[in-house]
Amino acid sequence: MGEPEFREAERAHGSLLAPLEKRCLVWLAERMPPWVNSDHLTLLGFIATVGVGLCYWTARRHPMALLVWAFFLAVNWFGDSLDGTLARVRNRQRPKYGFYVDHVVDTFSALFVLGGLMLSGYMSPPIAGALLIAYYILSIEIYLATYTIGTFHLSFWIFGPTELRILLAIGNIALICRPMAVVLGRQFLLFDVGGVVGIAGMAVVVITSFVRHARLLYFAKPMTGGE
Repeated sequence: MGEPEFREAERAHGSLLAPLEKRCLVWLAERMPPWVNSDHLTLLGFIATVGVGLCYWTARRHPMALLVWAFFLAVNWFGDSLDGTLARVRNRQRPKYGFYVDHVVDTFSALFVLGGLMLSGYMSPPIAGALLIAYYILSIEIYLATYTIGTFHLSFWIFGPTELRILLAIGNIALICRPMAVVLGRQFLLFDVGGVVGIAGMAVVVITSFVRHARLLYFAKPMTGGE
């Protein structure tokens, strides 16, 4: 038996900063040393997320670790965003390998980041756990839609990974100044409020995407006699 046919999915990236980010990444990729490849960048991005999680954990006793956190977040953007661009610029693409490795790494990266938040004291463990579950459910929906529809959604509305990193950075700045938020006259952890908003947002995205994709697949092909 031959190797199964693989059709690379169309990339749908309509976030607010996508055009500017693409030009920036291509510029960086064209100037990367020849000895640096996409695997190096993927590994660098993953190590940076471990650093992000460790900074959150350390911030429980040393709040200034949140400043070091900004460095690791920038390194994560560099490695995670540039690995695929470098492969495309050099025409060294391995679509199956790249898609698989990149998103397994993303799965563990989310675990380290939210695990760090869970241990930081800046987010309640139940909220952090629910946020991680919501992220995994959204990821599953995206990957299944990529396989069945052939479109890989990198963003929703005007938000993509880069915009979410920026929002997280703004939240961290606010966290240093004021870790509590007042909602309806009651005080809550700032990141608990942000976490609940994030869970609700991902729930809306999952539900609307599921309805849209299920309807598209239902009407895409007539039912066979076996159904």
